[in-house]
Amino acid sequence: MADGIMSKAATMEIPINRNGNTGTLPEDDGLEQAAKLQWRLDEKDLQQVMVSGPNLNETSIVSGGYGGTAEGIIPTGSIKGPSMHHSSSSSSMTAEDAGRGVAVEKLETVKKWGLNTYKCTKQMISERFGRGSRTVDLELEAQIELLRDTKRKYENVLRLSRALTNHFYNMVQTQHALGDTFADLSQKSPELRDEFGYNAETQKLLCKNGETLLGAINFFVSSINTLVNKTMEDTLMTIKMYENARLEYDAYRSDLEELSLGPRDAAGVARIDAAQQHCQVQKDKYERLRSDVTIKLKFLEENKVKVMHKQLLLFHNAISAYFAGNQQQLEQTLKQFSIKLKPPGADKPSWLEEQ
Repeated sequence: MADGIMSKAATMEIPINRNGNTGTLPEDDGLEQAAKLQWRLDEKDLQQVMVSGPNLNETSIVSGGYGGTAEGIIPTGSIKGPSMHHSSSSSSMTAEDAGRGVAVEKLETVKKWGLNTYKCTKQMISERFGRGSRTVDLELEAQIELLRDTKRKYENVLRLSRALTNHFYNMVQTQHALGDTFADLSQKSPELRDEFGYNAETQKLLCKNGETLLGAINFFVSSINTLVNKTMEDTLMTIKMYENARLEYDAYRSDLEELSLGPRDAAGVARIDAAQQHCQVQKDKYERLRSDVTIKLKFLEENKVKVMHKQLLLFHNAISAYFAGNQQQLEQTLKQFSIKLKPPGADKPSWLEEQ
């Protein structure tokens, strides 16, 4: 290959101009550049073959002489059995079709989401400025507003109960420390042994009763927290879903009403039919969630009455027994509501946990 290129390069005509210099005519410059490019390519191929040896998969069968067109080059890598070529092409086409299907599906999802968001935003703005109509269930709306007001009041009860627990816990700890101090002074002050001893016993008894009362208050706080932040919150989450479904239904209903006022040609009738189908889907969703909210509000009211009846009775009996100094009634109150107190030091970490 290199000898043929050298011979052709040696026999090429070199035009001479009238001054004796090599010419740079336009028609000869193209031939010269083509010859140089082909020389570099063939020289590179020759070096690659000499270094790495021939590769049958990359070898080409050239029909025609030097400078032949690309139509005369047949890559030997393409001379394979028909089944292998068909399987590779079919697998590539299958992967391409699958990727295209996923992309189209995602595009449709984004398109539907964008259209739904636009309709709902438009409906929300129309309602806010008093130009759009909304579906209203007066009885259900009143129950929802009552629940939200009740939740705010119960949250205030929960906040105050926690504050009472913290303050009373600090008082019990102070009484415990004071009782220990009185007991120590009773041992070190013989002249006031009895007086310090009486006060030490009183503070220890108050501390014991205070811990019992703390158990009752903690149970009260835990039950109110469950009622407010779990039971009521779960119902409010369903209410939020219901309100979103109501907004979507009104948005599609308003869209259907606008289309019904338009022209009744073939395209307009098709759009109206599609809008009726979408509106019916949203209406079914809205009615289903409205039924769910009604049922949950009913069960929530029954559960709230039952829980609060028990907890308010516990709170009253425990507070009354403590401040009346009736230790037996206080302990009986905890047994009545099945409240088990933790043994002293149960909340403290063990020696191994402290290390």
